[in-house]
Amino acid sequence: MFNVVLVEPEIPQNTGNISRTCAVTGCTLHLVRPLGFSVDDRYLKRAGLDYWSELKLFYYDSFEELENKYPDSRFFLFSTHADKNYAEAEYKPGDFLVFGKETAGLGEAILSRRKDDAVRIPMRKSLRSLNLSNSVAIAVYEAFRQNGFRGLE
Repeated sequence: MFNVVLVEPEIPQNTGNISRTCAVTGCTLHLVRPLGFSVDDRYLKRAGLDYWSELKLFYYDSFEELENKYPDSRFFLFSTHADKNYAEAEYKPGDFLVFGKETAGLGEAILSRRKDDAVRIPMRKSLRSLNLSNSVAIAVYEAFRQNGFRGLE
């Protein structure tokens, strides 16, 4: 229904948890290299539990490769540097929800090029950010909520 993109994820447990969220919701997971772990990592597998067979998973060597593969798609870039509230965006089936790596986010190169697509999950200004897997879950379920939880009955 929706696409989740992780750009250069670093922590296998987060990616494993996100994989599980994608499997139970039917979202496709797109991983952009380099990854900060091996896809055979036991922490990755453990966090995803036995849901790996239910996951639609694709790999890319760059975010640009992903963009070029889906030129007519809508991308929402989640960043603590965005001004627009993520709940103000209107999500449609097939949209891409894009998240950066745990230590640095999406980076200036991507954000400056796609600043109109950036959205932010509100949080206290004095704190840096939410956990990546929590952020993905918040975004995915907001997108499903806006679409009447279609496909999750």
